[in-house]
Amino acid sequence: MAPSKRHRDILRLVEREGTITIADLAAALGVSLETIRRDLKPLDRDGALIKMHGAVSLPSIMGEAPFEKRMRANADAKRAIAAMVASTIRDGDSVMLDTGTTTSFLARELLKHRRLTVVTNSSDIARTLATINDNKVYMAGGELRSDNGAAFGSTAIDFVSRFSVTHAVISAGAINAEGVMDYDLEEAEFARVVLSRGARALVVTDGSKFGRDGLVRVCGFDAVTELVTDRLPPNDVADALQSAGVELRLAPLTAAVGG
Repeated sequence: MAPSKRHRDILRLVEREGTITIADLAAALGVSLETIRRDLKPLDRDGALIKMHGAVSLPSIMGEAPFEKRMRANADAKRAIAAMVASTIRDGDSVMLDTGTTTSFLARELLKHRRLTVVTNSSDIARTLATINDNKVYMAGGELRSDNGAAFGSTAIDFVSRFSVTHAVISAGAINAEGVMDYDLEEAEFARVVLSRGARALVVTDGSKFGRDGLVRVCGFDAVTELVTDRLPPNDVADALQSAGVELRLAPLTAAVGG
């Protein structure tokens, strides 16, 4: 395949996925990692895409695709992760959820539960769980963002800081050996507070987030009690999780059937 044709295919795949690993690009195009890295150099130099650690994205999305597109990406893995976490939550429990595609999938899995107390900054999650099954849903206030319908900033943080819950769950933009990362300062600050409010502090993320370098550090693994994902992390991340005493739970994709 000529480089110019492969360049078009690369851009098409990145546009579809929002963010894609270099390994997945090579596999999708049937070429070696060396070839794909060579093809990426002029695209990165010309500003057609942005290279991150082990992944590439479009410059217009700053490392993350729009929320609706991210909901479609790795949906089966996110559904399986959500199903596993939902199975550990009982009727009547209190849950705090930040804004993210995997936490939105979790909200849908929680439709089977009753009498939940839910605290969130996500209008999607609030709409999903409010007014059914005797749930109580509290939503943080503030201006809602147009891309994901979520509230951030000091007002949202002050609101959720009043609560102490059994299960505090955040999604992650990136995971590396340094801890949990994100691409947005306000989202990272909010997620950090969410984790601090739970007796159980969970990070939920599909395996595509491993090895990425987000712009902002949410927290180290010492602030996390459990990480739920769909595949084993790289060795350096696995070692860091073990050193921090984080329980690693792998969700089988079969858990997503019917989800």
